[in-house]
Amino acid sequence: MTALSVVIGNIRLKNPLICGAGEHVMSAAGIERALAAGAAAVIAKSANESEAARRQLDRTDYALLDSRWRRLPWNFAPPPDASLFCRSGLAQQGFPDWLATVARLDAAARDHGAYVVASLILADLERCAEMAAAVEAAGIRVIELNIGAPHGGEAAPGAIVLEREAARVTAIVRRIRAATRLPLWVKLTGQSEDVAALAAAAREAGADAVTIMGRFMAFLPDLETMAPLLGTSAAIGGAWALPLTCRWLAMARRRLGPEAPLIATNGARSGEDIARFLLAGASAVQMTSAIFTGGVAVIPRALDELRRYLGEKGCDAAALVGKAADRLGAYHEQPSRPGYWKDFVAPGGVGDDV
Repeated sequence: MTALSVVIGNIRLKNPLICGAGEHVMSAAGIERALAAGAAAVIAKSANESEAARRQLDRTDYALLDSRWRRLPWNFAPPPDASLFCRSGLAQQGFPDWLATVARLDAAARDHGAYVVASLILADLERCAEMAAAVEAAGIRVIELNIGAPHGGEAAPGAIVLEREAARVTAIVRRIRAATRLPLWVKLTGQSEDVAALAAAAREAGADAVTIMGRFMAFLPDLETMAPLLGTSAAIGGAWALPLTCRWLAMARRRLGPEAPLIATNGARSGEDIARFLLAGASAVQMTSAIFTGGVAVIPRALDELRRYLGEKGCDAAALVGKAADRLGAYHEQPSRPGYWKDFVAPGGVGDDV
């Protein structure tokens, strides 16, 4: 056990950095690179039974945007505040081939003290349950059930399901839980009025851990062409999302209790961001867009930053989990400071009549 080691249910990870699913881990070579770079786990690019979801990959497009929403070059050296705006699709391998690849890679990951996680993205519930059982039979050690993919509302009918209602989450997770004994991580959407309620529903139905939260759907007009950037709405994520994810982590921890394992995603760009997510209640952090757009060099750099932070604070990663979330106060609990607001108004903006 090291200073970076964390626990998610019955799974011990050598560090909190999980390489999230995306085009960068579409291939075996991509997964192997992420493992060699030091990721404690890699979520293999998601699969399901839908041919429409596989065809969607042929209609993908991507844009990197700066803080003024101007397009950046895709040069694998984005600034820390870059946002990823994109359409995406699923792995194009047939399920048997995908399953065999993930099983082989997860077996090899043992040599790295790591995991390769099979990510199933929901289309048809019964087929998803059959696939979950097949994942267990193949010897893979962990399943991610992704019911929070942002593209679900825009994809072709039957390709991807996006779930926003607690009752639906309960029914889905209960069915998949019945199909497999493997550790089950459920990835939820951020496109909900109450992400903590979805987390509670997933846990009560048998999820071993809950991942909070998927990216948002957005629409951005292009000032040059006066047309929609990429021609459609698309999923967006970036450093700006980190405080939003942190809030829902803290709310889920408050609702579920500190024993419920949470995994963060959406907003982490550095080792310091990993620490922020741990402080907000996560036991581990999926880095996805940062690795996709910056390459696997992001992984050792983030782990080095996290080690430095832990060294400065004189603690290990597990000790951070929930430390800030458990001190989160309400507005009415804060000290009263009459007139304090005036210090934040530009000179000349406050008169005697206030």
